[in-house]
Formats: sequence, structure tokens, C-alpha cells
Amino acid sequence: MTDEKNPDFLRGWHAAIAAARAWHEAKAKQTLVAARRSRFPKNLEREAEVHTQSAELLQTLSPDDV
Repeated sequence: MTDEKNPDFLRGWHAAIAAARAWHEAKAKQTLVAARRSRFPKNLEREAEVHTQSAELLQTLSPDDV
């Protein structure tokens, strides 16, 4: 059995992707809150967009990509 087909590997893979996605989503929200309080919100809004896009891209990854 290869690592990609191993149920433990797949469970760990999905858990890691979910954790990374949740982190990026939380950072995007946190950055948007900071942007509302900032004198220069555009930079923070761009940073939040990067985190949002990263969270969306993470769900497209599969174990075959590594």
C-alpha cells in the first residue's frame, strides 16, 4: 500500500488542509478588522484578499500534488 492510499495518511492530509484553510480564513477576517481601524486600509485589504485566495486554493490540493 502506498502512502497516498493509506487511510491514516489521507486523514492527516485532510486535517492539515482543513487547519491551514481555517488559519487563512481567520487571518483574512483579522486583517479586515484591522483595515477598518487603520489610516491606510488598502494594504490590509490586499493582505486579507491574499489570505482569502489562499484558503480557496487549499481546497483544490490533493495528495497527488506533493
